[in-house]
Amino acid sequence: MSRKNRVYRNFWKADPKYNSILVGRFVGHLMKRGKRSVAEEIVYEAFDIIHQRVKKGGLNVFEQAIKNVSPLMELKGRRIGGANYQVPVPVSGDRRITLAMRWILEAARARKGKKMSEKLADELLDAMNKTGAAIKKREDTHRMAEANKAFAHFA
Repeated sequence: MSRKNRVYRNFWKADPKYNSILVGRFVGHLMKRGKRSVAEEIVYEAFDIIHQRVKKGGLNVFEQAIKNVSPLMELKGRRIGGANYQVPVPVSGDRRITLAMRWILEAARARKGKKMSEKLADELLDAMNKTGAAIKKREDTHRMAEANKAFAHFA
């Protein structure tokens, strides 16, 4: 029998404005203490800021940013013979999107001095242009996976 707990699937709802499940999921990750309307307002305001700056739809920039930040490989700890090894494993599609959203939000929250919608817009634009903290996190993860490629046979 498996030692791991059962994984319950999240069934995300599409957001009301764009009718996109991806945006609804992002709002769910951004939301704190069940305040969905506040999270939606932040995301929509960020999309408006993006539209004003680059004259592209905020949704298009968001989807491109998620695609650019999504990792291909990640490290999982494996205990073999009393030693812990960081084993590189490929990332599945659902987890790839979740990690990308998490890293974008972490990077946006780490920025200082502006409203959250402005910080989020800046981070999404940076991610679209393949710069910024979320892209750096992805590159660091890939670099570590490449360095630990010798342990790939433990996967």
